[in-house]
Amino acid sequence: MQIYCEVTVKIMANIKNLKPFKKGEDERRNTLGRPKKTLLSEAIRERLAEVMPGASEQTFAEEIARVLILEALSGDVQAIREIADRTEGKPKQAIDLDLQINDWKVLAKNYGIPTSDIAAEARLLLTEFDDAGSDE
Repeated sequence: MQIYCEVTVKIMANIKNLKPFKKGEDERRNTLGRPKKTLLSEAIRERLAEVMPGASEQTFAEEIARVLILEALSGDVQAIREIADRTEGKPKQAIDLDLQINDWKVLAKNYGIPTSDIAAEARLLLTEFDDAGSDE
């Protein structure tokens, strides 16, 4: 049984009309990429920068900061946490890993990985972990 396949080629452009990109600046290139659309964030920032009606040169952002501080002074733990996170940065979160791989040699054998490669990788990871811990 023979199967015949007919292929048709459609020429989309005349090769003579094609122009390569010029080195350096070329008006056809989009060097900035697709613009990010942050309409909501931009609108909120603009609104926060506006002067509040009836207030002399006090912006909405300044009023929010004032109210947040008053809430924190009254004992609101969420307000205190928000102020601390914004001014000091969020605290590092510890991650507790419990790796229970008792049969790693069997797994290595099943996947065709030499145990020496696993040991070398483990040494590398431990070295990187120790180096990261010494920075603190």
